[in-house]
Amino acid sequence: MALNLYNSLTRRKEEFEPLNKGRVGIYVCGPTVYGHAHLGHAKSYVSFDILTRYMRYLGYEVTYVQNITDVGHLTDDADEGEDKIATAAKKENKHPMALAEYYTRSYFEDMDKLNCFRPDISPRASGHILEQIGMVTTLLKKGYAYEANGSVYFDVSKFENYGKLSGRNIDEMIAGARVEVSPDKKNPADFALWKKAERNHIMQWPSPWGMGYPGWHLECSVMSTKYLGKTIDIHGGGLENQFPHHDCEIAQSEATNDLQFVRYWLHNNMVTVDGQKMGKSLNNFITLKQAFSGTHERLTKSYDPLAVRQLILNSHYRSPLDFSDAALFAAQSGYGKITETVKALRKRMEIASTGSIDEEIVEQLKQMREKFEAGMNDDLNTSVGLSVMFELVRLAQSLLEDSRTTKETLNLLDVLFDRLGGDVLGIVKEDYQQDATADEGLTDKLVNILIEQRKDARTNKDFALADQLRNTLDDMGIVLEDKPDMTTWRMK
Repeated sequence: MALNLYNSLTRRKEEFEPLNKGRVGIYVCGPTVYGHAHLGHAKSYVSFDILTRYMRYLGYEVTYVQNITDVGHLTDDADEGEDKIATAAKKENKHPMALAEYYTRSYFEDMDKLNCFRPDISPRASGHILEQIGMVTTLLKKGYAYEANGSVYFDVSKFENYGKLSGRNIDEMIAGARVEVSPDKKNPADFALWKKAERNHIMQWPSPWGMGYPGWHLECSVMSTKYLGKTIDIHGGGLENQFPHHDCEIAQSEATNDLQFVRYWLHNNMVTVDGQKMGKSLNNFITLKQAFSGTHERLTKSYDPLAVRQLILNSHYRSPLDFSDAALFAAQSGYGKITETVKALRKRMEIASTGSIDEEIVEQLKQMREKFEAGMNDDLNTSVGLSVMFELVRLAQSLLEDSRTTKETLNLLDVLFDRLGGDVLGIVKEDYQQDATADEGLTDKLVNILIEQRKDARTNKDFALADQLRNTLDDMGIVLEDKPDMTTWRMK
């Protein structure tokens, strides 16, 4: 069975065929780095990590590009409001680029813990200003854009089928506008390619139209085509990015290059809390650091990052995931069962006697692998993949109870655990460092206890004790960083 993916552009599942045989280019909209990553980010980036892993499992040579947005993403997600990073930088009294660097490092730390492969290329929007100016210049020359008062806008009336990805027409876009439309626009649905910067705007660059900064949509068009070509195989992102972000990307990219921009559009659904989308704008989010440390009021304990990953794999990437502590607790239990089984299997292999391979087991493993691949080939159905992992757990446990099971038979199970659960799903480790893991978990717990004691001391205005606790942690090589909503820590 061939790999079939749901293409958001055609609204149907299609057999995947790359533009170049054996090679796949994937671009995924990365984070806007003005805060710590939360569970909603995990849903998106674990989903596309699975896509990349499975493509490689199938033998494709994959180039995975995921950008970092460090300028140009305005607070209303369109053309008005302040730059999200600049706004956050003011609150934290940091330079915008210092803030972007801090949260970029935080993001990758969290993704590493979730066992997401690092992208092959992680371009920054601020590092591609010249290319963005070049695309704007081309669109002006071709008549798709116009300059107004130092800003440049894309004229959507010049691009046929604008909104074809989201299915919206221009009248709906105008009716749905959330902010007052700029008087510089010819059409209320036109979008900014380049924005004029006010004198006090820190992040601005010289351009043919004056000092300014790029539009959010422009950044992804430039970075994706620069590294993957004018037509790319797969473009991914959150469902909320279909409009305006991805519709605008399609319009400006295809107008510039006169070629199809993306062949397969993939969109993950969101994480919800009590039926509402989890997000920073609604202030109902749980950061990954809080989930890992158990320091959010909705959580009863700390959770292993790979249990968080397993929770995400329980749902289809195109389905919403309603978060609850109970669901995360269940995922932790399931992850623990898989982990302990693999550990027991490997320990038993060290002492098991050698002998022939059980052909009946070979056939069972073949059927499990075929079921796994059938599920994954059906638009990356990871819940089927997980069900196969638990079938493998049950088989392993039965074989471990039989003293006659040979090392060679056990090795076949271990290889399948590693191949399906490790290489593809990313929840089985190649090597379990039990002592190191235990030490790390103990450190987390002890530090969080001291942080809670310091919080209580500050609440009770016992500032001497609070300072003493901070100094104790500092002596241990741990730096505290107080945020408006929480205290985080890192090693020196």
